[in-house]
Amino acid sequence: MSSSPLSRSTAETRLSLSHITAQNETNLLGTVHGGVIMTLVDSVAGVVAARHSGGAAVTASMDEMVFLVPVRVGDVVHFSGQVNWTGRSSMEIGVRITADRWDAVGPEVHVASAYLVFVAVDADGKPRAVPQVVPETDEDRRRLREAEIRRSHRLARRAAIIASRQEQDEIPGGTQ
Repeated sequence: MSSSPLSRSTAETRLSLSHITAQNETNLLGTVHGGVIMTLVDSVAGVVAARHSGGAAVTASMDEMVFLVPVRVGDVVHFSGQVNWTGRSSMEIGVRITADRWDAVGPEVHVASAYLVFVAVDADGKPRAVPQVVPETDEDRRRLREAEIRRSHRLARRAAIIASRQEQDEIPGGTQ
């Protein structure tokens, strides 16, 4: 097995995927299930993470998914993913989702954005080191800064939850 580079540019592992939505993907309102979009987001992000890390990577969390407008049957949905931030073994992957009609010429509409955290794993499922991401453009640098903000919020939220549970355990008769 060859060793991974110490760093990789954002452009090296970007991925775009387009998907034409179908009737069997709709909910009771006649729009595409959010879960269908989320599955495709996770797939795109997983490929980006695997390419960047040079091997297997697993979804650790979906930090945020914001739906802006519904996706309709027949929309061509475009998913664009890239690594925004890297740690020792984890990576934040950002995915931007846009859509346009299959039968009309018109502007793409921003449908949603998602941020997922992946962890690179070895054959035993243990975390392994990933190349550091190298932002190349002002947009890449903005995405890196915002990813660092999301990471600090995740860590603060985790610490607050742990502290809350510890406080609850110290209360006589407290429950988990």
